[in-house]
Amino acid sequence: MRIGILSRNRHLYSTERLYEAAIERGHDVAVVDYLRSYMDITSAKPRVLFRGEELRFDAVIPRIGASYTFYGTALVRQFEMMGVYSLNPSAAITRSRDKLYSMQLLARARVGLPVTGFAHATQDIAGLLDVVGGTPVVIKLLEGTQGLGVVLAETKKAAESVIGAFRQLDANILVQEYIKESKGADIRAFVVGGKVVAAMKRTSAPGEFRSNLHRGGTAEPITLTSQERATAVKAAKTMGLNVAGVDLLQATRGPVVLEVNSSPGLEGIEKSSQKDVAKSIIEYVELAAKKRRSTKGGKK
Repeated sequence: MRIGILSRNRHLYSTERLYEAAIERGHDVAVVDYLRSYMDITSAKPRVLFRGEELRFDAVIPRIGASYTFYGTALVRQFEMMGVYSLNPSAAITRSRDKLYSMQLLARARVGLPVTGFAHATQDIAGLLDVVGGTPVVIKLLEGTQGLGVVLAETKKAAESVIGAFRQLDANILVQEYIKESKGADIRAFVVGGKVVAAMKRTSAPGEFRSNLHRGGTAEPITLTSQERATAVKAAKTMGLNVAGVDLLQATRGPVVLEVNSSPGLEGIEKSSQKDVAKSIIEYVELAAKKRRSTKGGKK
């Protein structure tokens, strides 16, 4: 099978592992910089080109950076128009990248979430804090990634100052309850094809409440409870993602979802869990693409 990995950097750990896993299973693989690819949008014969050459794949694996969601998902959509199978659909990537919309979808599906508030006017800050249940609160930029744009406000005055500053910049923010019992740790559950294939517990560095590995956090393997596993699978399904990194907190009332990532990194999860996650992803691509071909054949 001809597989395209849409990634800006051939030498990123996740990209290299996916490339290696696909080669080991006998596939013809190419890593393509999606920002250097361009599209011929026609109803007769839609095409994607890279350096003057038309790209022809049976399946693509999108590794779209959060900063390039608009163009990246447009390119995935173009491949879908061409009949190419995409591991994560373009609509699902867009859905998961919108933190507010994704929270609304998860809430509607009755997936456990931290109490979350959203408002536009600074005059409504006091009411917003009341909705969340008072301080401390976690304030998040909707466009933030890898722990950037996330602030812990321990007092009402601090929360009002941070929210006011963000709103002066016309930034959209979410305000969430701080889950004290998580004690600076969260869980990353890696879902592939409706199953959790690996999980790790991430603990924040001393003096830091964010557990992201990019922020100095540490990771260790963890065995999920049946409730945590079911929550992660349901969250990925709600987003429409075949592959997802679901971030959970262990709250007293049960697991709550912080975020559903459509391009989760492989380095931390593979090294901590000792699981070959890249292989699981490629195997899923094989099965899904084969099923899709047989379905199309049946319709003929």
